[in-house]
Amino acid sequence: MSDAMFEIPFPSNEPVLGYTDGSPEKKELKAACKKLASEQIDIPMVIGGKEIRTGNTADCVMPHNHGHKLGQYHKGAEKEVKMAIKAAQKAKKGWAEMPFQHRAAILLKAAEILSTRHRMTLNAATMLGQSKNALQAEVDSACELIDFWRYNPHFAQQIMSEQPESSPGMWNMLEQRPLDGFVFAVTPFNFTAIAGNLPTAPALMGNTVVWKPASSSVYSGHYIMQILKEAGMPDGVINFVPGSGGAIGNPVLESPDLGGIHFTGSTAVFQGMWKQIGNNIQNYGCYPRIVGETGGKDFIFAHASADVDALVTAMVRGAFEYQGQKCSAASRAYIPAELWKQARPKLMAAVKSIAMGDVTDFRNFMGAVIDAHAFETIKGYITRARSKAAKGKAKIIAGGKCDDSVGYFIEPTVILAEDPMYESMVEEIFGPVLTIHVYEEKDLMKTLRLCDKSSAYALTGAIFSQDREWLIKMKNELSGTAGNFYINDKPTGAVVGQQPFGGSRASGTNDKAGSYLNLIRWSSPRTVKETFDPPREYPYPYMSKR
Repeated sequence: MSDAMFEIPFPSNEPVLGYTDGSPEKKELKAACKKLASEQIDIPMVIGGKEIRTGNTADCVMPHNHGHKLGQYHKGAEKEVKMAIKAAQKAKKGWAEMPFQHRAAILLKAAEILSTRHRMTLNAATMLGQSKNALQAEVDSACELIDFWRYNPHFAQQIMSEQPESSPGMWNMLEQRPLDGFVFAVTPFNFTAIAGNLPTAPALMGNTVVWKPASSSVYSGHYIMQILKEAGMPDGVINFVPGSGGAIGNPVLESPDLGGIHFTGSTAVFQGMWKQIGNNIQNYGCYPRIVGETGGKDFIFAHASADVDALVTAMVRGAFEYQGQKCSAASRAYIPAELWKQARPKLMAAVKSIAMGDVTDFRNFMGAVIDAHAFETIKGYITRARSKAAKGKAKIIAGGKCDDSVGYFIEPTVILAEDPMYESMVEEIFGPVLTIHVYEEKDLMKTLRLCDKSSAYALTGAIFSQDREWLIKMKNELSGTAGNFYINDKPTGAVVGQQPFGGSRASGTNDKAGSYLNLIRWSSPRTVKETFDPPREYPYPYMSKR
């Protein structure tokens, strides 16, 4: 065994490929989409490195063409959960004892092979299975996931390098051990990068993991598992167990070996899990770490001095990229009346020009929403905005058509809300619906406070102004409204290593994925003190005289 002070290669963000006409990457991605669309695959669970098939299956389909089946996956339940926990516990000792540089090397290798040989496959899987356009897939399933796998080893090394002071004659050390028990990673459909990060961040710190992917993104999760296996992830370190929330979650939360939860999903589900953990607290071998990123009701707030074109572009991109299915998507906007006179026609023209359809047609800006449940939920908000009950409170001024005959398509929709507490101004919709409240300039401060208090969430938000004094006032007034705050930019698009992501209030525990702050949550520090020449008699000097 060699001795060396290892240094993780300094990371940099993965360049985003443009997929412009005639580019080699566009040709490669189209070919990958065609190949995957022509196949139907059988996706097993992976427990202790073994493929497990239960015969209880569900289909993977294209949201933009839900009659097209990409494959099927095998669903787990209590039996498979117990197998996964046992496999995680069996792999724990060897994985924790593996030198850190080798755990890091596995993720660095995964990043490298995703950056090259597996890039188009994972991007195509995300496009077809989650209805992302080429750019949205590229920045997610390629660039962001590569960044997580390159930056997290760097952040982990920073954590391990932080050491305490030592007095003369002794040496104080701080070790970073994995948590007691296993980590339960629960990942969402909307970001393949989050699906890849939530299990691997705890694993990097020496933990073993039971991973439940969202049912609507098992397809891309399957390809992530293949990349990790090729990169050398040992059997049992990450156990892939798709299935319904209750069938997987309930037996996990009942396990005395639960050490932590790494979650991204709905606020209601996260709160339910937290409550269940609290009710079971006396049964666990430790206090489980709970890390979660949940909902958002993200805003854009404009001052009268805002650049109109920049504001309109931010509203369109922020609200309608990936069909508004981002935790960070702009869902409400506050615009002063005089500025709205200029912004409205530009916004209407931009929304009208948006092309929507099959994501393999690169001319389309939007695809479909993820599934039938999402379609009906979003459609409900649009239907109610059209109803008599909404008269005098809100009205649809752009879009609003919904069609699920081929795919789950919902037009980019803009609602104008006279009532700033109308439901679409305050409730999370998670779809391509932007609600705008127009305020009088004299009510600016009042409206800022309304923006702060009218939502339970605090994930992302953006302010627009060309007046520096007002930027400062707006930023200060909205200090508690967003964990990720943007000035003169849309409230989406956080980059690993640049804008660590997470929010507070009902938006989560704000543990900042994409920084060292998240990784600290997956370690259990141990202080070690070594005394070189210890005392050999018990009396202290002060005891020498009466």
